[in-house]
Amino acid sequence: MNNSKKIGVYGLGRFGRYWAGLLGRDFSVIGYNRTSRPVEGVTLASQDEVLRCDALFFCVSISSFEQVLSSCADSIGEHTVVFDTCSVKSYPAEVMQRLLPSSTEIIATHPMFGPDSGRHGTAGLPLVFSPLRCSSATASFWRDYFKQLDLQVLDMTPEEHDQEAAVTQGITHVIGRVLGELKLQPSDIGTLGYRKILEVVEQTCNDPFQLFMDLQHYNPYTHSMRLRLKESLDRVMKDLERADTSI
Repeated sequence: MNNSKKIGVYGLGRFGRYWAGLLGRDFSVIGYNRTSRPVEGVTLASQDEVLRCDALFFCVSISSFEQVLSSCADSIGEHTVVFDTCSVKSYPAEVMQRLLPSSTEIIATHPMFGPDSGRHGTAGLPLVFSPLRCSSATASFWRDYFKQLDLQVLDMTPEEHDQEAAVTQGITHVIGRVLGELKLQPSDIGTLGYRKILEVVEQTCNDPFQLFMDLQHYNPYTHSMRLRLKESLDRVMKDLERADTSI
């Protein structure tokens, strides 16, 4: 694998710092953030330097993505391959294709893991890969690189991603936030299932609240998921109420 490419990471929040550090094991990575926070293995650089790297990964919140991209689209290098890492796909895919020149190569990605779920390594973790506008050589290079990390690379369209993620990810974050409101604590008599529940709470509630809101707002399929979830909860509660009144 040719690792002579220079990689730019725009946005060094919790995920951006993690992602920059992961890529920094194999590439020369420079990062840009409005507030300068050092990241091990990553060189902080100006916005212009980051925008002109061989590959550019945007690691910003979903809700700020269009504003950020719009403000810097004209400064992105002519031969820079642009990636998003948003947890929804249809929305950033549309934004990138609309705001970036037709000559710019674009790949939409969603690393479906982060600092918590990836802290013990990336082997077997899923990464959604959607080449929107790029050469087969560019797509193959990055697909092969992600596979080299032992990631489970899943080729799918942005719409296919959002349909599945509304259930697999959207519902996990809703349940995690609901359980987080209960302030659950570890217990000496906690079953394996209970400990798994605490892990879900930790993984979801450690993420910024803005990510939770963006996941629900920018995925067009999460609203129907939440309605189905509420209907299911209502049915279970009614069954319990009937059982209580029969005693």
